[in-house]
This record gives sequence, C-alpha cells and structure tokens, in this order.
Amino acid sequence: MQKWITGLLGSIGAVLLATAVAWAGSDQGILYNDLSVFVWCGVFAFAVQWLIFIHAWFAQTEHFFDLTGSLTYIVLVLAACYLSEAFDIRSLVIVGLVLIWALRLGPFLFFRIQKAGEDRRFRSIKVSFPTFFMTWTLQGAWVFVTVSAGLGAITSSNKVAPELAFYLGLAMWIAGFVIEVIADRQKTAFRADPANAEAFITTGLWAWSRHPNYFGEILLWAGIAVIAVPTLQGNQIFLLLSLIWVVVLLTAISGVRMLEGRGKKRWGHDPEYIDYMKRTPMLMLWPPRKRR
Repeated sequence: MQKWITGLLGSIGAVLLATAVAWAGSDQGILYNDLSVFVWCGVFAFAVQWLIFIHAWFAQTEHFFDLTGSLTYIVLVLAACYLSEAFDIRSLVIVGLVLIWALRLGPFLFFRIQKAGEDRRFRSIKVSFPTFFMTWTLQGAWVFVTVSAGLGAITSSNKVAPELAFYLGLAMWIAGFVIEVIADRQKTAFRADPANAEAFITTGLWAWSRHPNYFGEILLWAGIAVIAVPTLQGNQIFLLLSLIWVVVLLTAISGVRMLEGRGKKRWGHDPEYIDYMKRTPMLMLWPPRKRR
C-alpha cells in the first residue's frame, strides 16, 4: 500500500509541476486549435512516456528509459516548431541544438545500458507498478521543465532577430556540448580498459572536475535559456527557473549525488580517492588544489 501511495503522490506531483510550467509558458504564446502550443507540448511529454511505459512494464525492462527521454525532447521541439509555424532563425536554432544533443546522448546512454546488461537503478523499481509508473511520469516532467525555456521561445508570439543574447547563448551551448561529449568519451575509454576495472578516473577533464559531463550539460541548457530570454513575455519569464531545476536534478537528486554515494562506498577507504575528492572541484572545470 505504501508503494501505491508514494507512486500515486509522486505521479500527481509531477503532473502538477508540469501544469504550473504550462501555465507560465502559455502566457502570450501561439495557439493551436484554441489551446496554447506550449500546453500541447506538456501533453505530448507525458503521452510519449506513458506509451513506452506500457511496453516497459510488460517486458520488465528499463533499457528504453533514457532513449525515451531523448525521444521526448525531440518530439517536443519538433511539435512546438511545427504547430507554432515558428521558422524564424532563433526557433530553428533552438530546435537544432536540442536535436543534436538528444540524438547524441540518447543512443550513447542506450548502448551503455545494453553493454552493461541492466541499469542498476531500476532493480527494485521496475518490479513495482506504481513506482515504475511514477519514474516514467517524473521523466516526462523532467524533460518538459528542462526544455521549457527553449519551448517558450519557439512558441512565443514575440519573435526577435538574433542579437547579443543569441550569440552568447549559442557560444555557451557549443562549449557545454563539447565538454559533455569529451567527458563522456574519456570515461568510456577509461572503462573499456580492463586495467581500470577497479579504478576511478582522474585524467583528462576529470582531473579538473569530478563530474565534467554534468557541468557541460548544465552549461548547454544555460545557453539555450540565454538564447530564449529576449523572446519571453509576461509569465514566460518564470521559465528561466528551469535552469535551477536542471542544476538541482543533476547535483542533488540524480547524477552527482548518486554517483558520489556509490563512489564513497567503493573507494571511500582509498587515500588516493579521498585526496581526489578533496582537491578536485565537484562540478565546474577548475585546476585542482595543490597537495599540501
């Protein structure tokens, strides 16, 4: 019963969060069939998740979870662009940036799970219907809120020609994307070496940050938010809070918190690991502190 209550409350909470974001994002936005295109995107976010969840539940598999997340990003930006008939430069660039990111990250995570055989996070989750359903519903909210600033710009009735914010945001996105890709490739190569089976990575970008891939991801979403700023009107300005959402999710809820907890269990007794944790910034790329 406890799992049903938790799952139900979690799912309702995710939908309510998305509803609040939809309210802000729909202000002065373009309509499709008398409903804000931004709201339609919120509906699509959950529809994609729940459709794939049906297969995932009956097959008892989490293999398509991350891939579905990336697919949802793609569906949302394409739907927003098409339904809004938003073919201005800013909107098309935002669509392109999200597509590039999602088409790279989704398959990367999918094949990583395929190689590992399972995603350990789901061992106890996928056997419980309410918990598993809540997880997919939360991902729908995760995607919708994360990309909300970009969707706000695409669906906004206020179209602005490229200016300083556009180019600054684009530069931030490029830097963040490059950092994320390099960090992922470095860690993949490190793990592929049998000699590193029991080791932790401290080379490349990982010498300057304990989680450079997440730093890159935060930076690229910040770039999209900056690109979006000039077009946002009224309550749409609240969509910029999506960046705080990304930071909190990647550092305090998933990502960093989970990985560092796992790392402490595995290497917490290792003096080299303790030294690495003390000297290396958690997120931002910065030279490590010198040994005393």
